[in-house]
Amino acid sequence: MKYYLALLSLVFFITCSAFAQEKVVKYKVSSGETINQIAEKFKVTPYDIYSLNPDARTGLVPNTVLLIPTSGKATAVKKEVTASKNTATGKETTHEVQPKETLFGIEKKYGVSDEALKAANPFLVANGLQIGQTLTIPAKGSVPKSVATTAKSTTSEKYVYHDVVAKETKYSIAKEYKTTIEDLEKRNPDIVASLPVGYRLTIKGTAPKTEVSASTANVEKQAEAKKSNEASKKGTTYMDYQVKPKETLYSLSRTFQLTQDELTALNPSLSEGLKEGMVLKVPSGFVAPVPIIAQQQPQQTVEKPIEKTVEKPVENTGGSIRILEKVKSETVSADPEVVELTKKRGQNERKKVVLLLPFNIAKMQNDTTSVATRLKKDKFLNMTLDFYSGALMAIDSAKALKLPIDVAIYDSQETKNTSNISALISQNKLQDANAVIGPFYQSNAESTANSLRLYNVPVISPLSKDTANPIDNLYQSVPTNDVVRNAVFDYMRAKNGNIVAVVDKKKESVISYIKQNQKGVVFAGLSETGGLDVASLKSLLLPNRMNYVVMETANTAMVKTTIKALLDAQKTCQVQLVILEPNSTLDTDEISFDNLVKLKLMYPSVTRESDEQPVMIFEKEYRLKNKVNPNTYATRGFDVTFDTMMRLVQEKTYQETTDSITTEQVDNKFQYYKKEDGGHANRGVYILYYDTDLTLKVAN
Repeated sequence: MKYYLALLSLVFFITCSAFAQEKVVKYKVSSGETINQIAEKFKVTPYDIYSLNPDARTGLVPNTVLLIPTSGKATAVKKEVTASKNTATGKETTHEVQPKETLFGIEKKYGVSDEALKAANPFLVANGLQIGQTLTIPAKGSVPKSVATTAKSTTSEKYVYHDVVAKETKYSIAKEYKTTIEDLEKRNPDIVASLPVGYRLTIKGTAPKTEVSASTANVEKQAEAKKSNEASKKGTTYMDYQVKPKETLYSLSRTFQLTQDELTALNPSLSEGLKEGMVLKVPSGFVAPVPIIAQQQPQQTVEKPIEKTVEKPVENTGGSIRILEKVKSETVSADPEVVELTKKRGQNERKKVVLLLPFNIAKMQNDTTSVATRLKKDKFLNMTLDFYSGALMAIDSAKALKLPIDVAIYDSQETKNTSNISALISQNKLQDANAVIGPFYQSNAESTANSLRLYNVPVISPLSKDTANPIDNLYQSVPTNDVVRNAVFDYMRAKNGNIVAVVDKKKESVISYIKQNQKGVVFAGLSETGGLDVASLKSLLLPNRMNYVVMETANTAMVKTTIKALLDAQKTCQVQLVILEPNSTLDTDEISFDNLVKLKLMYPSVTRESDEQPVMIFEKEYRLKNKVNPNTYATRGFDVTFDTMMRLVQEKTYQETTDSITTEQVDNKFQYYKKEDGGHANRGVYILYYDTDLTLKVAN
């Protein structure tokens, strides 16, 4: 990510000239500054700054130029310095907060109480202590006003922050904070397409209230006092820790091996929310735990020819994840035995893995477009770099495990119908590989597999969803759309379900697929206007079996009618709502999420959402190394690369492992099977559903 960040200042410099108008002022970021500090200097909200500088959400780089709204006053805000003034009650002073300072230390230094300091500085209640703030230090003996009253009178519009955790949705967050999905997306443009775990949302309003009874509060106070006494007996010492960008209360609690309640007890300001730049009190002398894989020392070098011609776009990483193996039995098992694949290594002979990634360096060198502009607009290049960053984590994990594997990364120089593969083969770069990952485009992956068929080199297609041509050494790692659909129908039949389809007449391809491939599924009737015939639907539901109703429509009225009919039918029979693919209509305010939960909305997916410890370790390590959360392509880069390497060090050949072993990585399942006409495909699909506790779970 350093490659990205180094370009931000150039992008902002070019952009700023277009906005140099009366209501906007340019501001150069100083080292260590945060958005909250800058917002306070200019008396604006962080949202105001993000709206003009959307790239600032990924982090601030020193000397970056930001556009700051000034409501018509294009005058920079000067830094306040320590000063003194006489008042009727005595002498007040000001104090500029320095790194590692705490409220307790400042209060002790000036001999003032916590209540008096917060009364004189109401923003401490809402935002906490931050580096660079200028505090008013009240005179000793002055009577403080009510903190809550002062804060209320000085704040016209309040904002809070929320760190997205696994299984949360826009609807559930909007409901929790009593706002709308539209307002969430307006203030956080990055979540329009998806809602990434760990993303910090800016939300207008106040944090949800948590009512605590007096007895419960007393018990908590006693517990905190007991912990404090125990800590003092053990001689526990503390240090100051400054919150870094993208960190969450959850990640900090894991880092310092404290519960979130214990962390809040040490830092009461956390009750108002965690904010970047805050200085927290944490146990001193603590070394953050490192995953067991990462504790090993790498022994071999990794060949990366591409690095000779281009600066490495993504910083090398050292994190990894414990990988699980699901052993397939001769008959399909709903819950196969789970073991650690890393404990089943049997190969000591060195293996070679080749990654073919479409950096297209030659094209970039001959193009007059700047690298910054290309990174801004070229989605394919960004996808490549994301996949590469995940693959690097897998490579480092293999080093840490001391796997006998050498890795070579080559620029495939590919477009949809062309590539550099023939040149690499003529140079004998690929023939001696034990596995090749890539190219990205399906046609190029098939061409590579055909060229390497005589050498029996497995070629893994990492991203394409297309149905592959029958080539013996080609492995399609992404399940096709039909495989995904078939998986949910197989699940419903395995549960002896009665399957009813409610399909909009405009969904001709879905109707055709069900009629040709899913015999026994009955269709609910439609009215003359194309709407659902509710009476027809209810007549098809059976009282003594689970009724799975497959709904495929983008029509809001038809969705509402179907949901209402199924909720009513639940009074007399078992009903579950099913969709075959993501439906954006369900993610609007017009459709009640509570109703979808009542119907246990179920759908097939090639990826899962998991809060298992290995998954959380991977995400944490990725954030530490790349300063951003892993997206789908980064995670897939890790999953495909690590899965391939782990299969190569088993006692069996790569093909034998694909015939007998199912693996689960961070997001993806690899359950390969040999197709009748030749080649291998993946049928690793998850059946997900919303449970009554509003969480997304994998169906058994």
